[in-house]
Amino acid sequence: MAFAGLALYSVVNLVLVFVVLFAAMNNGGNPAWTAASAVVLALVGLGAGAGLLFVRRPWTTGLGLGLMIGWALWSIVSAGFCTGINPGLYG
Repeated sequence: MAFAGLALYSVVNLVLVFVVLFAAMNNGGNPAWTAASAVVLALVGLGAGAGLLFVRRPWTTGLGLGLMIGWALWSIVSAGFCTGINPGLYG
């Protein structure tokens, strides 16, 4: 289930990247879209992951860990670009 959580987070991340890119193209590259997406991705990856850990069932524990691992992995691999935590995105 951890691999399923990782895959789920990756799909959510990919969809949100396209939404933010299209919104930024229409609004002249407003960094508020990037900040909003960073908050949404952190809530999905870390918030929902931690919430699933508190349910205390085997499949929810694995899925929650997978979501949190996905957020951390994408943050490390992309140097924060894919999750919106790179300070260079806002300057």
